[in-house]
Amino acid sequence: MKILGISAFYHDSAAAIVINGKIVAAAQEERFTRIKHDLRFPFNAIASCLKQAEIELHELDYVVFHEKPLRKFNRLVKTYLGFAPSGYTSFAKAIPLWLTNKLFQKGTILDALATFGSFDAKRLLFSEHHLSHAASAFFPSPFTEATVLTLDGVGESATTTVAKGNSNQLTITKELHFPHSLGMLYAAFTYYTGFKVNSGEYKVMGLAPYGRPIYAERILEHLVDLKPDGSYRLNQEYFNYCTGLTMTNDKFDELFEGPRRTPEDRLTQKHMDLAASVQSVTEEIVLQITRNLAKDSPHGNLCLAGGVALNCVANGNILRDGSFERIWIQPAAGDAGGSLGAALAAYYLYAKQPRTTVAGQDTMQGSYLGPSFSPAECERRLQAAGAVIHPLSEDGMIHETANALAAEKAVGWFQGQMEFGPRALGGRSILADPRSETMQKKLNLKVKFRESFRPFAPSVLAEDVSDWFELDRESPYMLLVAEVKQELQRSMTEEEKGLFGIEKLNVPRSTIPAVTHVDYSARVQTVHLETNPRYYKLLKAFKQRTGCSVLVNTSFNVRGEPIVCTPEDAFSCFMGTNLDVLVVENCLLFKEEQDMSLAKDYKDAFELD
Repeated sequence: MKILGISAFYHDSAAAIVINGKIVAAAQEERFTRIKHDLRFPFNAIASCLKQAEIELHELDYVVFHEKPLRKFNRLVKTYLGFAPSGYTSFAKAIPLWLTNKLFQKGTILDALATFGSFDAKRLLFSEHHLSHAASAFFPSPFTEATVLTLDGVGESATTTVAKGNSNQLTITKELHFPHSLGMLYAAFTYYTGFKVNSGEYKVMGLAPYGRPIYAERILEHLVDLKPDGSYRLNQEYFNYCTGLTMTNDKFDELFEGPRRTPEDRLTQKHMDLAASVQSVTEEIVLQITRNLAKDSPHGNLCLAGGVALNCVANGNILRDGSFERIWIQPAAGDAGGSLGAALAAYYLYAKQPRTTVAGQDTMQGSYLGPSFSPAECERRLQAAGAVIHPLSEDGMIHETANALAAEKAVGWFQGQMEFGPRALGGRSILADPRSETMQKKLNLKVKFRESFRPFAPSVLAEDVSDWFELDRESPYMLLVAEVKQELQRSMTEEEKGLFGIEKLNVPRSTIPAVTHVDYSARVQTVHLETNPRYYKLLKAFKQRTGCSVLVNTSFNVRGEPIVCTPEDAFSCFMGTNLDVLVVENCLLFKEEQDMSLAKDYKDAFELD
């Protein structure tokens, strides 16, 4: 049985193919169009997935869309009616778009699919938004039975749902509806602190450790009515997202003593304190929810999905809290993952196929589910782009890359299948030496062209994780935050403690300062031989060379650009940044040998995210 899942038309469009329950391909449209968070119909992602699966459209048993557009339209109309006469301007903009396009998405989808060949309209199915999220989390998980928590902005109408999964069954048992949304609360502070909604939330999370949660009590007193069971309501007097064109309003500005920061404004301590405060409240709400769910979950298993599940600090708190013994988070937890969940929901819930699990093993294959390129194809494409390359054996390539990293070179690393989801996991990564005291600033300012406060994640050999971090289990998808081991930390002097916000970044906090955030935390990725043998071998070689089994791992892109997809994307990014070395499969490239007339002004090539 062959099933194609699709998510599109809001943000992070994607496609995924499942064959007989196995995930064989998944990719986001942005990687092909080079438009970050591309919301358009995923023509390129579908073409890539069909090619990987080696099938034609007419061979598919079902195509499944990740949500139900009519239910979404229902929620929109009810919201405007509920707030009328407020919101007429927003209503006047939104309704014509729905009436001319979005309301008739079935026809739009069928017309788009027709570009790939013939397809029977009766085989087009529609899942529900939160059911797709829940399916993406439960069915690939290693659990036969689990509680599934989905937290995001909004689906059709649900914003928070609880589902019970057992074998091939998945049933939503509890729902919280729009406008009461933890995702919207976080997005409101993303907007207020001057970052882009549906893109900049991770910046707020990264900024939070520089601040103090001094506004948390104010948020809970005025904005959020949090109940003992973890349910909550948002006070709509302070928000504008239901009927307006902004997230917050004048009353919100008054509560927090000033207008929102524009993207060009300098970050101040206040913005750091606001980030710390909304992060603190988010963590409190999530913990209250999970603690209550655990009372009715004797199996001790929790699955997470939805955009809020990408808040790895909150995830780490759930783990340390211990209410659930085991947690598993979908690596493509946002809307892109809805494509995969839709396909899996059709396979198990609609077609009622049996499901088997292997204890301790998920079925995401390390999330390496995108396109790959053979060594010979990489050589040909790089040479056609004008690159000077050194083809090497695998052992030679690993040896040379480890040496470059030990010499504090910044390395672009392009290997195997592209990752599905927002994290670079050693397929499309920029790598560096975590022991360097200057590497974090160098990578942010000279390679990524982004804000200097942004932290970098460590990749570590799976068997060594507890030697470096306060973590006793696998974290293959970089979705858990843990503290750097106490004995590796460096205490701050009184003078250093008095530094302002981001100035603290310049103070080395541990023996691996490039991946140690200002609060001694790190977003950890454990690397496993079974899922990424080349990256594992590189870490082994770096450990043999330096005694350190950790590397800086950040996504292979610059500010505002999607992660690279093709060898040409990798070469273009390499030439437009201050990366020193590029490794594409077995090809090694040194910056000083390249024709610099091929370089473009990459710094301003992409819109600020």
